[in-house]
Amino acid sequence: MASLRKLTDLVGGELKGDPDFNILQVAPIDQAQPGDITFVANPKYLVKLEKCQASAVIIAPGIVPPENINLLVCANPYLAFAKILTYLQVPERAVKGIMAGAHVAESAEIDRLATIYPGCVVGERVKVGAGTVLYPGVIIYNDVTIGKDCLLHAKSVVREGCRLHDRVILQPAAIIGSDGFGFAPDGASYYKIPQVGIVVLEDDVEIGSSSCIDRAALGETRICRGTKLDNLVQVGHNVKVGENSILVSQTGIAGSTIIGNHCTFGGQSAAAGHLTVGDNVMIGARGGAANDVAANQVLSGAPLMPHKQWLRSTMVFPKLPEMRKDLQKMKKRLEELESLLKEK
Repeated sequence: MASLRKLTDLVGGELKGDPDFNILQVAPIDQAQPGDITFVANPKYLVKLEKCQASAVIIAPGIVPPENINLLVCANPYLAFAKILTYLQVPERAVKGIMAGAHVAESAEIDRLATIYPGCVVGERVKVGAGTVLYPGVIIYNDVTIGKDCLLHAKSVVREGCRLHDRVILQPAAIIGSDGFGFAPDGASYYKIPQVGIVVLEDDVEIGSSSCIDRAALGETRICRGTKLDNLVQVGHNVKVGENSILVSQTGIAGSTIIGNHCTFGGQSAAAGHLTVGDNVMIGARGGAANDVAANQVLSGAPLMPHKQWLRSTMVFPKLPEMRKDLQKMKKRLEELESLLKEK
């Protein structure tokens, strides 16, 4: 529970209502009850407020809501919603130390404020910082360094030598430092190239469930500060993904490619290997980069093209069978006319 005054200070908004009114929780606009706070980021949802029972609403400047409701006006209601939700409904994690049933090597350095659940395996010379939590079934290979306030969820794996900075989150079954896909042709077979590099995850990186970040053949694979990966994302060896980028589910980045800062890759999009993608690039779902991509573009399709051009192209695709028939008819008619001209 928190007063509207406290929540307003938390998000830096403007309160229009009773500052001493206490809020219990955040709730969806169509499920909220008295004591709840909800939010409206889009004016089209204002109609739902007429029947909404929430005691307060987070709203953007310039939106005119129904009367007689407490308002918390914020430039970014969605961000305010996230902060208030975290404050009211995300419990603080209790420090439990190394719990019975966890297997921790004697040479590991575990901060006294870290928590390691039963079923975890922590290898030799591992370092784990304060506030970090390893949930059941997490496997940490030798010589891994994990910073402060990290969350490693069940069955995630961090292989040898990899480094996680502060506030990194691994969702269940995320794999950090699996072997890069490197094989040298040897006649009819292939010789495995040892993958002796590491993976570095910088501050505030989040890796989704069942995503895989391959270790470098030599050197490092690096995911830079603030970047978020969705579930089922594959990042190849020696890739660098810049700061505050987003890779949506089933995206694949092939080896040695460099992705810039503030890039967004839509679902099932991809980049071939040894490419450079500039800053502030957005690639739509199922888009594929086969060549270097200059900065500050919104692109879609495979091969990539400007998004607006791609939209126009997709409108043509369903008409192609009929256009082909018309073209065949025109071709036949042209041949007939050419034949008549020759007869003359």
